[in-house]
Amino acid sequence: MTNDVNKKPVLVTGGCGFVGRHLVNKLIKKGNSVWIVDNLFTGWHPDKWLRGYDRKEDGNLIKYTKNGIEITFIEADALDFFLDEIKSRPKIKLPAFSDVYHLASIVGGRALIDGDPIQVATDLAIDSLFFVWATRNKEKIERVMYTSSSAAYPIHLQSESNTVALAENLIRFDHGMGLPDMTYGWSKLSGEYLARFAAKHYGMHVACVRPFSGYGEDQDTSYPVPAIASRIAKRENPMTVWGTGEQGRDFVHIDDCIEAMFIVLDKISDGSGINIGTGKLLSFNEIIRTFAKIEKYEPSIKQLLDKPVGVQARHAHPEKIFSLGWKPEISLEDGLTRVLNYAKENKTFEV
Repeated sequence: MTNDVNKKPVLVTGGCGFVGRHLVNKLIKKGNSVWIVDNLFTGWHPDKWLRGYDRKEDGNLIKYTKNGIEITFIEADALDFFLDEIKSRPKIKLPAFSDVYHLASIVGGRALIDGDPIQVATDLAIDSLFFVWATRNKEKIERVMYTSSSAAYPIHLQSESNTVALAENLIRFDHGMGLPDMTYGWSKLSGEYLARFAAKHYGMHVACVRPFSGYGEDQDTSYPVPAIASRIAKRENPMTVWGTGEQGRDFVHIDDCIEAMFIVLDKISDGSGINIGTGKLLSFNEIIRTFAKIEKYEPSIKQLLDKPVGVQARHAHPEKIFSLGWKPEISLEDGLTRVLNYAKENKTFEV
């Protein structure tokens, strides 16, 4: 179980990104040693966020130790790393792992997803190589968590005229598959398909999560919540919003997302995907108004209609994740207050 001290380390690909950092820190608090593979394309070097650790370079590795916990960092592109492993030319001898969390991907805000879809399609190769590696090394891996996305859901269910709460069974691999959101959605849909094969054909314990709009204090400002917070911190007036601002999303604080991941990995093993969402649909205009209420001023809102906005409305049907024993603990106002305070302080990330 991930929430117990485990002699085997945990592997986190993409462990230096926004989700990865929070996951690694939670794993450390649970007593797990962790291996990280990250090329730092969007991630932060561990020197920046693993404070107070003894640091030692060991060939291609950097090891951080504190209180008997060891964090091993491999700076490598996931494509090269897994290809070297598959081709039997590994640069590093890997241990057996209790859990493997596969987060590595090319991901960013709407500007990247819409603006450079072929680059984002690299995720198809990353996930394919990951699952080849995982199935060939299944005797050394106890459990796998694949991080999918709400972008895998059919976009025709997320329009202004046809908006539904997105339940897990709306993604079907037997028939009637809808069009996901750009190449990012395709990659996550394909990754889930491979996860099911890994479970059913190779006997691996695999779980998938479909996070909705995760946000948090140290998230990159290419994402809407921290971008809005930084402008609110400056008390901009008018406040700009991409599109009309009436596009809706299901916002979940990163700490709640990580707790949901632990629960899903404990309880799901057949490669199926589980939503991480609150079930509440909130517009970006509502996010601006909530931030402004916290900051105690009333800016006007200026629409930027030439900016990419994605689907009109995306929110989870959360019944399955609720039935597994998870519910969000951080309210929207509390979560946005944390993000705003972080923006106002303008400090680098600290654990």
